[in-house]
Amino acid sequence: MTNELNADLVLEGGGVKGVALAGAVSMLEERGYRFPRVAGTSAGALVGCLVAAGIRGKRLRDMMQSVEYRRFRDPSLLGRLGHPGAFAAVLAYKGWCKGDALRSWVAECLQEADVRTFADLDLDDDGAAPELRDDRDRRYRFVAMVSDLSQGRLVGLPWEYRERFGVDPGEASVADAVRASTAIPYYFQPARCPDRISGGQAWLVDGGLLSNFPIGVFDRDDVEPRWPTFGIKLSGDPAASTVHRIDGVVSLSRALLSTLTGFHDRLQTVRPEVIARTIVVDTEGVSATDFDLSPATAERLFESGRQAAALFLDGDGRRAAWNFDDYKRRFRPAAMGASV
Repeated sequence: MTNELNADLVLEGGGVKGVALAGAVSMLEERGYRFPRVAGTSAGALVGCLVAAGIRGKRLRDMMQSVEYRRFRDPSLLGRLGHPGAFAAVLAYKGWCKGDALRSWVAECLQEADVRTFADLDLDDDGAAPELRDDRDRRYRFVAMVSDLSQGRLVGLPWEYRERFGVDPGEASVADAVRASTAIPYYFQPARCPDRISGGQAWLVDGGLLSNFPIGVFDRDDVEPRWPTFGIKLSGDPAASTVHRIDGVVSLSRALLSTLTGFHDRLQTVRPEVIARTIVVDTEGVSATDFDLSPATAERLFESGRQAAALFLDGDGRRAAWNFDDYKRRFRPAAMGASV
């Protein structure tokens, strides 16, 4: 891999809108970029694990567009009994759907690339930064961001498998980590792992509950980056303000939840150095849980991702074309001269 065309990726969550992430990745790939490390939350974790596994643009497009998203809606027997059953399933199992169908689909896709555990996504010596060579638990090409309800914090899998859960990261299932990251609260049942700290069970859900766009996950402040980290964002322009229209209890509840879950990310994404390296995709108002997504809408989302990535790289009248050296001069002057 040539350094000038390497880029780490951070992919935002967005449910079924993740097909737009695949579009943006395919355009970056066509322009010559390769991706040593990929991090993602929720749908970003789903797409990210496939990218890290080496599944290339055309095949990634086929996977994301051909899947019947409604197959991921797999309620338990109790959850199939209408609205009362769905409510009862949430009370009994902490989620309406089991999440087994989504996990199985991810595992099937990864098997095509002969990837099952994180050992199959090991960073080779050329791809591992010097600071990672003595940190075996972080030397993997992919990390799934997960909200740990037991401790109220964001965790990266496989980075914390050994210390927190007593699991060798190399032996952990990639599909299991993605299943945890995509567990939308109340929609999917939480994932659970034995917790070495409490001695009980750790409850793991969608990473978007704490950070849907963990853009700084690979950043270091003390050295010049060898190559850029690109963020791909689905939920709107990071520089734009979000206005919630409140006209009742339901809209008030939604605004409260959005404020609680999005506050951390909004603090990050208004920073000029984040805006400058973020590809923003227009997802045309598609809902994250629209599991009846039509093939035509999936195609539009994919193309929207491609167009957003091309605009980011080439620039337009409002912003200059992407240039890594310019980025470093503007935002990383203190680190210039000390590279990893």
